[in-house]
Amino acid sequence: MSGDPVRSIRTPIALEYRYTPGLASSRFLRAVAEGRLIGQRCPVCRKVYIPTRGSCPTDGVPTEEEVELPDRGTVTTFCVVNVPFAGHAIEMPYVAASIQLDGADIAFQHLLQEIAADQVRIGMRVQAVWKPPDEWGPSLENIRHFRPLTEPS
Repeated sequence: MSGDPVRSIRTPIALEYRYTPGLASSRFLRAVAEGRLIGQRCPVCRKVYIPTRGSCPTDGVPTEEEVELPDRGTVTTFCVVNVPFAGHAIEMPYVAASIQLDGADIAFQHLLQEIAADQVRIGMRVQAVWKPPDEWGPSLENIRHFRPLTEPS
């Protein structure tokens, strides 16, 4: 056998999947389709989790009490993304942020825009920018992104 060794192979790949939400996730997604954000409160530790999970990850008990949350919160951590990928429609660089909504005890990931990436900071107050209601469906994509607020951290 002769020739140069194979160092890499490029091949197209695709992954198709179908997500089937459980009861708690279905309730959460239905609320988002109505323009509402809900969490669930643990009856033991009293923490509010969003998105809803149906049980407390700390205490392992069912969470049934729903709590309506505002679409405002605080950036708890973030990542500036500078590496594009195929089919990517967001201008580089962009910021993926962990946002803890007011009244929640855990953050969730979303896009942060309307601010230069080098101006983002932990503790920044942000608010959701929603798509028009006629475009809403059962998805967090109803929120286009979060934008900074002028209120103090």
